[in-house]
Amino acid sequence: MSDSGVLVLGTKGVDPVVQMGTLEALLTGEQYDVIVSRPRSGHHVAERSQDGPWVVTLTDELQAALAAAPRDQIFAVAAPWLETEEFRGQGDPQIAAEFLLELADLARQAGRRAERLYCWICL
Repeated sequence: MSDSGVLVLGTKGVDPVVQMGTLEALLTGEQYDVIVSRPRSGHHVAERSQDGPWVVTLTDELQAALAAAPRDQIFAVAAPWLETEEFRGQGDPQIAAEFLLELADLARQAGRRAERLYCWICL
């Protein structure tokens, strides 16, 4: 949690549209094209300048899937998620699973607070 009371989870190198869309597809079985066409898939809600940083939305469906996912499902999707083209097969499934468990916890906390998930991007 940040000093302002905002729930946060830091990471690097995860695209909020492509890789989060792939994660949502793995968790829900929904088609990737459907996921990225949703209004909250990477919708820009704030940007300081053309060069960033930016704040974009994550889908409500991803938030719900993460919040509902049991631990074994999170571990089951970590390796296939890392095998996608965007990760280039690199990464440790255990570390990815730990990140996803933290993200799932964030999704549950946000839901309890009637809040939504966003991604702050800085290049």
